[in-house]
Amino acid sequence: MTTADLQQDPPIRKKAFGLPFDTMLLVIVGALVAFGLMMVYSATFDWSYRQYGSPTTIFIRQLEWLALGLTFMFIAAHVDYRWWKKLALPLMILTLGALLWVLVFGSPVFGAQRSFFRGSVQPSELAKFVTIVYLAAWLDSKGDRIREAGYGIIPFAMIVGIVAGLILLQPDLSATATVLIVASLMFFVSGADILQMGLVGLFGSGTIWLVLQVSATGRQRLADYLIGLQDLTQASWHIKQAAIAFVNGGFFGRGLGESHQKFGFLPTPHTDSIFAIIGEELGLLGCVFVIALFVVLIWRGFKITAQARDPLGAILAAGIVAWVALEALINIAVMVGVLPFAGNALPFISYGGSNLVVTLTAIGVLLSVSRRRDNETIPRKTRAAGLLRDATIDFGRRDRRWSVSRLIRR
Repeated sequence: MTTADLQQDPPIRKKAFGLPFDTMLLVIVGALVAFGLMMVYSATFDWSYRQYGSPTTIFIRQLEWLALGLTFMFIAAHVDYRWWKKLALPLMILTLGALLWVLVFGSPVFGAQRSFFRGSVQPSELAKFVTIVYLAAWLDSKGDRIREAGYGIIPFAMIVGIVAGLILLQPDLSATATVLIVASLMFFVSGADILQMGLVGLFGSGTIWLVLQVSATGRQRLADYLIGLQDLTQASWHIKQAAIAFVNGGFFGRGLGESHQKFGFLPTPHTDSIFAIIGEELGLLGCVFVIALFVVLIWRGFKITAQARDPLGAILAAGIVAWVALEALINIAVMVGVLPFAGNALPFISYGGSNLVVTLTAIGVLLSVSRRRDNETIPRKTRAAGLLRDATIDFGRRDRRWSVSRLIRR
């Protein structure tokens, strides 16, 4: 590289269609949202008619939440993601207040007190996103000191433990597990060593064991899961009805809108169980299509993580992608009987205002991390060090670039 090359600041190349952020990610999210609207209407037109006298009432509510979510996504995509670092502490305080408030004044639904307005707003969904934002800002501020016990593992455990503990009191086991797992992955990406990750794993395992000891719901779900592995006919009602839906769907499905299981057999067909409805109506092909969309979304998300301009962007993007991937994985795995039952929604597809709005907002932040402006240039010092923005982080060190942990420690 010559001196003239270092002195010249070439502009960052434009994304596809001239947009300043990752266009493929936007297209994939749009496809998932459109598919979700179609399946929500298919799963709810009968229920909506019996409950509200109109087959479109629930579908219209989902459209209203979608409009709000798209608005937040648009705003988040056009705001510099580093702006969230300033909001991390106020958002965390607000979220902790909401988690405490719902325990006292929340609406009891299905034996749990985790929402407001009869299930329309769930603070635990906001807590997942805010925890990612707060941890990204906190981990970025620690730098190399993340490896010190007093600055790393101990305060990390306290932060995550407080959030997870408040969610567990609702109780919401699936949201608690999601927060713990995603937080642990972010801690690893930020530069934690093997010993620290071992301690995190030990803490997480101990937490799961404790939950199973004190939670009758947790013990029952685990017992049903173990019995179902040995004999599907002895599994819980929910899993048996999901299995029937998949069997009825076969390879090509019964046809859109033709599900039988949604008529009172499969609990909450438009939320937790919507993947089973996809399997019954669109068959194995429909299920593979949805999984393929999520695979591409995760690939684009981790590519954005690898090309982030700074450690904050990398940690923030990694947390968001891990969260969406984990939610999708758990929902699908539960429906096919691979994991014990959990109440995770299928991102962008399941009915639900809180999940849809918060997830779309997180995607907006991810788009902001991928964003490039026409007038931006690569700093000469960065190019001289070989840390080009188009390949900031290499997870496998295949191109002799910095690994995630090493770059962030620098």
